[in-house]
Amino acid sequence: MLYTCIGILIRIFSNSYLNVFQKILTNKGQKSSVVNFYTYLGLCLTCIWFLKDISAGIIPLVLIMGILGAAGNYFIIKALSIGELSTLAPINSYKPVVALIFGIFFLKEIPSVSAILAILLIIAGTYFVLDIHGKADRVAILYRVLALICSGTEAIFIKKIILLCGAANCFILWSISGLIFSSLFVLISKNKPVIKDYKYQILLILAVGIMQYSTNFVFARMNVAYALALFQLSTLLSVFLGVNIFHEQNFKKKIIGSLIMISGAMILILL
Repeated sequence: MLYTCIGILIRIFSNSYLNVFQKILTNKGQKSSVVNFYTYLGLCLTCIWFLKDISAGIIPLVLIMGILGAAGNYFIIKALSIGELSTLAPINSYKPVVALIFGIFFLKEIPSVSAILAILLIIAGTYFVLDIHGKADRVAILYRVLALICSGTEAIFIKKIILLCGAANCFILWSISGLIFSSLFVLISKNKPVIKDYKYQILLILAVGIMQYSTNFVFARMNVAYALALFQLSTLLSVFLGVNIFHEQNFKKKIIGSLIMISGAMILILL
């Protein structure tokens, strides 16, 4: 249990800081698709050599994981390039709501009273967090919502692959499949793959690697839904970093909103 708690803490900190590095890179003019591509490329170059024998039967799962992961990361970077970190990070608390909606339509699961209360808390928290002043803010929020839908769905496939071939192999396959689809994003966008700042790109690769491996480590040891709830604690750190590094406004208001949304996410998943 101690190692799982350490893994959760590492994941919380690494996730918040990787968002910071993503935003710094896009602020320096690096395109979202290029940041995404070099992140996966860096991870592949460091870990592909350690891939052990895997079954061909999991390849479809790996490809689905890859497209969801690459798309989710691209949308996050795109959102951060035009929006505030302290506003966008708390939106991730909607991930359990997405899972609940899919459960209603595909699993015929009717939400309980506690689930409805949780949804209302998350919606109420949104009032404090969202700071919309124009079209750019609305577009940024849309990209962030698309990202959480992709990452929320991706988590299911990550867990399945971990059960089939282990956390380490899953991490390597995640990197390889992500590189394949992030390469396609670069080709489609026709952006030149130019690195604007090597220092922050390397820091981003390191942070993403730590984040994803710690995520796999925790998924291998506990229920994905519970893990996703605990990961929401990174929201508070992201709000703090956004205010202190990028001088974003309304710190107290966003902290209050984040706490309300986190409370809703916890109720929705843990009760």
